[in-house]
Amino acid sequence: MATTSRKQPLYDQLVDLLREKIENDMEPGDLLPSERELSERYGLSRTTVRLALKELETIGLISRKHGKGTFVSDSSREATNLMGAYSFTEQMRGLGRVPKTVILEFEALEATKSVAEHLRLRLGDRVFRMRRLRLADDVPMMVERTYLPERLFAGLTRAELAAHSLYDVMEQTYHEKIRQADEEFYASIARGSDAADLGIAEGAPVLELVRTTYNVKNMVVEYTHSVARADQFKYKVTHLRS
Repeated sequence: MATTSRKQPLYDQLVDLLREKIENDMEPGDLLPSERELSERYGLSRTTVRLALKELETIGLISRKHGKGTFVSDSSREATNLMGAYSFTEQMRGLGRVPKTVILEFEALEATKSVAEHLRLRLGDRVFRMRRLRLADDVPMMVERTYLPERLFAGLTRAELAAHSLYDVMEQTYHEKIRQADEEFYASIARGSDAADLGIAEGAPVLELVRTTYNVKNMVVEYTHSVARADQFKYKVTHLRS
């Protein structure tokens, strides 16, 4: 492989070359050559090839399946529209994917200062705290930490949440009609248990989302902090000019 720049590492050059090939000549699901084949084709060490593939995986262009090989990812997946009422379950079903939720933690405890401020509660008021892994077609997509005021959802159980979507439980069981959800998001990197649960490396790019949900009385009924895989999610906002 010809060196295009003395300052550009070889694996960076291979990343650029493979990225161009993926974007112009390949389709989602296509199988890439093996590390050995790429090493022989471009005259590079296996270590250099491995670094380049890791970079392509980090930015979401490829995915590796143990024992099967490395495949081109589907980067054309539809985006979640932040202007609409957001439900992971409804969004995934709308995209023709099968949603699944695994409840990793569920407990009732006293609100910390930060949680109390977000839920407009007094310090020490009781809240339900849950940590959930959201999947689509059995692919880990997002880890959510959700807090709910206990007084609005007295009697809530882990079994209820395992059987129904959170918003269905809110509206149908507890008659808390949702009026509005404010959400902000920012780029970050995966850390610790979140990376492990999402099946990605520590330091891989993620989107962190913070959502505050209000009922028709303008009371906060939910505060959620989520970590979403950057290679699985796209977000869009539609601006309407009045």
